[in-house]
Amino acid sequence: MNGITDVAIVGAGPYGLSVAAHLRQSGRSVRQFGLPMHLWQANMPQGMFLKSQGFASNLSDPAASLTLGAFCRETGRPYADYGLPVPLDTFVAYGQWFQSAANLNVEEVLVTGVSPAGDGYELTLADGETLLARQVVVAVGVEHFAYLPEQLAALPAGVCTHSSAHTDLAVFTGQRVTVVGAGQSALESAALLHEHGAQVQIVMRAERVRWNGPPLRPDRPLRQRLREPEAGLGSGWGTWFYSRQPAMFRHLSEASRVRRARTALGPAGASWLRGRVEGEFPVLGGLALDRAESGPEGAWLGLTHRSGARVEMAVDHVIAATGYRPDLSRLTFLDERLRTRLQTVAGSPAVDRDYQTSAPGLFVVGPGVAPTFGPVMRFVYGADHAAQTVGRRLADPGARRARVAVGAGR
Repeated sequence: MNGITDVAIVGAGPYGLSVAAHLRQSGRSVRQFGLPMHLWQANMPQGMFLKSQGFASNLSDPAASLTLGAFCRETGRPYADYGLPVPLDTFVAYGQWFQSAANLNVEEVLVTGVSPAGDGYELTLADGETLLARQVVVAVGVEHFAYLPEQLAALPAGVCTHSSAHTDLAVFTGQRVTVVGAGQSALESAALLHEHGAQVQIVMRAERVRWNGPPLRPDRPLRQRLREPEAGLGSGWGTWFYSRQPAMFRHLSEASRVRRARTALGPAGASWLRGRVEGEFPVLGGLALDRAESGPEGAWLGLTHRSGARVEMAVDHVIAATGYRPDLSRLTFLDERLRTRLQTVAGSPAVDRDYQTSAPGLFVVGPGVAPTFGPVMRFVYGADHAAQTVGRRLADPGARRARVAVGAGR
């Protein structure tokens, strides 16, 4: 056992780095574990762009000075608050710059176990080290929550993969690839596959692709801004609410929160992607996947159109751009006894207004708590609210071990 720390942060993506930045001057001892920006490097395709606008892609620090714009100015990279898509490699480099500029010490080792120990938690690391922490912040990303429909989950990985499994789509050059899905991940993956020379098509339940409109001009007349405000996740009052009021979202009924967290803000494609999709390759709408079988030369798919017509297709590979679903059972580094006693919302950890679970001293931030704080937790933009809230709570000596009810409205 190698000592005790006040706070252990599990994860080093945008949420984990932001929480660490807000605890930097708290006077508390903090140890952070994970591979910085790993999800963005290992689970997203080269050539991708962020869907979020530049101003909505900032990590969070107390002075709000370590922004994506500041990084781009310092490194001579193109940047605009609105209208200029952020390249994946720019965002990864920004996260690494943020870590350095905020003077964050991330120990690049994975946490393999978190279990209750006395008045805190014992952490086991992949290198065999163990330590005690009074509080733990779980700040992992969506890599734990990739969702495959039942029919596709039965296919071997050689013929079917989730979209998060690929960083280099050039490996499919010349192959017949079907992308299942209708959102940004499906559309951009298909565009990249096409541009790499794959014979690609999209199949989706929706009749047609839904495209987001271009960002609204920030200098438009006041009346237009009041009628349709622009916020971190897009335009309109509903989107403004999801973007700016996660604390109020928490007071909605549980059924409403679960439904909105899963369905709001998608599936849809960014306006800048439209020209790389329309007319470039087949997009087959109104299709429900009934059967999927593997064979010696790839996969066979059986689908039904809304008209009742049957469609069959043979492909070399299927990429499921079917999203992510928070599921506490997939956080296997949490001790099983700890996981089974945590209160949940739609299978995800239930948390209080400070992101604390029903286990005192255990906090969860990011996409895993979207059914509590809303769809903003699926985006980088949500890191600011999470980091400020958790940082404030953990920096308050009087609230360190307080038990707070996790039910909505409390």
